[in-house]
Amino acid sequence: MLFFKLTFESLRFAWQALRSNLLRTVLSLSGVTIGIFSIIGVYTMVDSLEANIKTSLSSIGDKTIYVDKFPWQFGDGEYPWWKYFNRPRPKYSEYKYLKENLENAAAVTIMDWSATQVKYQSNSYNALVQGITYDFNLISDVPVIDGRYFSPTEIESGRNVVIIGAEIAETLFGEENPIGKQMKIKGENFMVIGMQEKKGKQLVDVGGNPDQKVYVPFVKHKRMFSSGNLYGMIQVQAFETDLKMEKLESEIKGKMRTIRGLRPLEEDNFALNRPDAAANFLTTIFGSLRAGGFVIGLFSLLIGGFGIANIMFVSVKERTNIIGIQKSLGAKNYFILFQFLFEAIFLCLIGGLFGLILVYLASFIDLGSLDIVLSSGNIIFGITISSIIGIVAGLIPASQASKLDPVIAIRAK
Repeated sequence: MLFFKLTFESLRFAWQALRSNLLRTVLSLSGVTIGIFSIIGVYTMVDSLEANIKTSLSSIGDKTIYVDKFPWQFGDGEYPWWKYFNRPRPKYSEYKYLKENLENAAAVTIMDWSATQVKYQSNSYNALVQGITYDFNLISDVPVIDGRYFSPTEIESGRNVVIIGAEIAETLFGEENPIGKQMKIKGENFMVIGMQEKKGKQLVDVGGNPDQKVYVPFVKHKRMFSSGNLYGMIQVQAFETDLKMEKLESEIKGKMRTIRGLRPLEEDNFALNRPDAAANFLTTIFGSLRAGGFVIGLFSLLIGGFGIANIMFVSVKERTNIIGIQKSLGAKNYFILFQFLFEAIFLCLIGGLFGLILVYLASFIDLGSLDIVLSSGNIIFGITISSIIGIVAGLIPASQASKLDPVIAIRAK
């Protein structure tokens, strides 16, 4: 009960301090408000951006390894593309060999894609036609909301069947149900057997937006687009353990060197790329952005802290007589210390809450495909930082107030 009485008494004094000189209080709290807004605003933007990009990366497969001719490079440094340009691209026979011989792979697929025009009656659309194998939906998400996925027979025989994206369905078929309809790709008729759920516009579409894609059996795609495409790759998914990822990468490397007849001292003529490497690199970049935002906001918080400290020194000066009376009636030093320290924390929390409100309001700004979300973690972090600034700013004034001699304090005017 004593704690609650002390808290209520401190809250009452803090509220009186706020009302006694409103302009001085607002100006002093503005530093804390701007500081919290700067720090939490940057954290919220970076978190939202990171979540969006990592969601896009997850769409190309988690725990996966891509066998390609070009290695992915992150960070600074010259990229020697000419070194990799003449490497052989992954072949269908290599995909079959890996699928049959890899022991640590949960799924294996090969894919290729080409940009071309697709048609239905008088409507046309410039789509990305992607050739895939049956295991593709085990690695990458293919949310078919109408119709069905490919059957193994359709994939192996390369039948003229397709799964289309939502945007293609809207453009070509309008209000018609596309399932069972015939559309043309390079003059050939293809039957639509499935339509994907609409993904919508994304900030980063890794591998292309599925809404604008047409999936066809890989064998059929290979027959139709046998020349000019340099971007085919094999995708291998590991089992759900990090240990399997390392073993799988080593196993793929050995199998690829074997099938390509590379000698022990010869350099690899293929690249093994992992999306998690991109995620780790992005984590480093976003960590640097958070640190930069914290440093920028810290300057505003320091200014706000000095403003709060100034209020507290003035408050101690104005209430010296009251402090003396409280001590003469038996108030302990810790009561006076807690009273002023709580007041400083309360003032900083008000400034911090205004900063958080500004961040929350800013989250409603339309930034296209980027959804800004103020997380509970960032709210707690903002409140914590505000409290720490309050403790630091109020510690010296509160300590001075608690050490006042009651007799001298009562006589003060």
